[in-house]
This record gives sequence, structure tokens and C-alpha cells, in this order.
Amino acid sequence: MPTIYWAGDSTVQYNGINTYPQTGIGQVFHLFLKPEVRVANHAINGRSTKSFIDQSRLTPIYDQITEGDFLFIQFGHNDEKKEDPERYTEPFGEYMVNLEKFVNVARNKKAFPVLITPLERRCFVEEHRLGEGAHGEYVAAMKQTAERLEVPLVDLYTMSRAELERVGAEHAKSWYMHLPENVYPYHMEGLTDDTHLKYAGAVMFGGCIARGLKELGGRYSDLLMAWE
Repeated sequence: MPTIYWAGDSTVQYNGINTYPQTGIGQVFHLFLKPEVRVANHAINGRSTKSFIDQSRLTPIYDQITEGDFLFIQFGHNDEKKEDPERYTEPFGEYMVNLEKFVNVARNKKAFPVLITPLERRCFVEEHRLGEGAHGEYVAAMKQTAERLEVPLVDLYTMSRAELERVGAEHAKSWYMHLPENVYPYHMEGLTDDTHLKYAGAVMFGGCIARGLKELGGRYSDLLMAWE
């Protein structure tokens, strides 16, 4: 019975009532998995590769992951924050070094690492055209790391951009945390947020990752329930 361990940021994390209706991809990913596959979601809001490691959040993954498990590694949003030295990493420097540390945690325990490029933000410049965004160099750096270390990669960045441009800026509000006034009974109402997801968005982009695993084939597609 394999377990998928997930290391990542707020686009992946499990949310409670204090951040409702925000929903991370790792929170809903079980919908795509065979019933016997478990998810241990260690992703947490605001973390970069650097702060995740510096705060010893990789340690419990190393302690718990076992042979035949999987480690999904999805970072980028917070590594970009130049104004915050506790999180910022150079894309073709420390970011790549840190990604290798995550990969080594899995491989040292005979588990299988998977690199997942960061989810695109809702950064439209026209109804069906996205702007350049901020992830570009981090996506390229992760792809280089995957190639150099011979690690499977799921390109969520490219798939999410395609889905966003397909549906357009207005429909994409239903995926991200665009919340009207006086609808939600908690502190989140009236929030406009083009990074974090609601349930529909988490399922949509979780489906992109599942599609990427299906394309990888073998042990990766074997994690998934039958779906189209």
C-alpha cells in the first residue's frame, strides 16, 4: 500500500476552517487515486524550498517515507520572493540545490521522487491570454534538475496555463479565491486572490497532475483509478 508524500506550498496544502474555502491540490488528490493509495500532505502555506528545509519540515518526511512510496515535490511561488531572504532562492542556484535535497530524501529511502512545476497564477492580460507570469525561470530550473537527476516531472505549469487560457479570465475566477461579499460566514469574504484555489480549482489542477502521472506510465499511472 504506497503512500504519496507531498512537499509544497499553499497551492497544495490541506486547509481547515480558518482558511475555508481555500483548498489545496493535495487536499483533493485522493479523488484520482486507487482506494489503497494514501496521501500524507506535508505542504504548508508560504513555504519555499529554502524555508521548508530550514524549518525542518523535510525531516518528518525522511523519518516516515519507506521503500515504494512516492514524494511529490511542488515549489516555486515563494522561492520567487526576492523581498524575503528567508524564502528567496536563485532559480538556477539554491533552488536547484534544494530540489536535489528533496529528491535525495526519497531516493535514500528507496522511494520515488516526482518533480511538479508550479501552478500558474490567474495572470490574464486579455480574456483568453495570460501574461508572462513570474514562474518562468523556476520552471526551467526544475526541468533542468529533473533531466540532470533523471527524475520524472509533471509539468503542471504548462498544463495550468493551457486550461486557464482555454476557459478565460472570467470563468477562472471560479477556480481561484475570488469571493463575493456576504456569502461565506468566516473571515474570507470579499477576498480577491489569483494564487490560491477553491475546491473546483484544486480538482481541476489535480486532474492535470493525474494526467501527467498517466502519461508517465508504469508505477505512476498505477496509482490512479480508472478515469478519462
